[in-house]
Amino acid sequence: MRRCLQLAQNGQQNAKPNPMVGAVIVSSDGRIIGEGYHVRCGKAHAEVNAFAAVRPEDEILLKEATLYVSLEPCSHYGKTPPCADLIIEKGIKRVVVGCVDAFAEVQGRGIKRLQEAGIEVKVGVLEAECQALNRCFFTYHRKQRPYIILKWAQTANGFIDDDFKPVQISNAFTKMLSHKLRSEADAILVGRITEERDHPQLTVRDWKGNSPKRLVIDHAHPLNIESLHAHHIQSLIVEGGAQTLRSFLVQGLWDEIRVETNTTMTVGGGTRAPQIPANAVVTKSNNYDGNQIIIYQRK
Repeated sequence: MRRCLQLAQNGQQNAKPNPMVGAVIVSSDGRIIGEGYHVRCGKAHAEVNAFAAVRPEDEILLKEATLYVSLEPCSHYGKTPPCADLIIEKGIKRVVVGCVDAFAEVQGRGIKRLQEAGIEVKVGVLEAECQALNRCFFTYHRKQRPYIILKWAQTANGFIDDDFKPVQISNAFTKMLSHKLRSEADAILVGRITEERDHPQLTVRDWKGNSPKRLVIDHAHPLNIESLHAHHIQSLIVEGGAQTLRSFLVQGLWDEIRVETNTTMTVGGGTRAPQIPANAVVTKSNNYDGNQIIIYQRK
């Protein structure tokens, strides 16, 4: 299953809006005879690619093989035929599933179809990791809104600017990481004051990939979560300023918080950084040449 997760991440840029999925076929003697991942939306799914990778001389081994897949095989006709039907056709003996699909067209139907065909199915192996890989996809389908990341950079003494004027807090490496994060998101949002004062580009310049859709809000143009869902935006980065960030925190509209602190920089005053909410827990912390990035998620 860990290999499934490794493979799945290769589809991070091109699988969207579909989830990232990896599949591995293991023979009865423990040998991997086929593996694949969902490369691009509209193209073959992970299971199809894994079967395609099996050498002709190994086809006979499928009858006693186990298929590992990080997400429940689909059971419906979309842009491609159901993977559950292909698995049944190939005569696989056992299927190990990382987690159940949150998409309304699936949601356990793929697992049920395999079981009804007499295939042994085990569900929930590395379930937390499999769900975390596609957290944006799951949030979009379960909560009918994007996965929301609140992000800001602050000085060592807790300010996001210098006397209310923009200041460079990130270093070259952490700036690159910010652009990498942008390349993985569908949209990025700032408030009107930040837009008018800082004129942020909000693009991917120090990383390869597509720039996220640019959104600006104020009292006259508030955020409509339902509208974002209708426009198939599965992930949203909120980069501030402080008033905009606090409005999301007050409403409880966040899934992840990323705070970068320049541990060597202090200023005399300015705009205070938002307070981390009590229901946030640290899931990751790294230091990059004096700049510490801490990632929080809900308890």
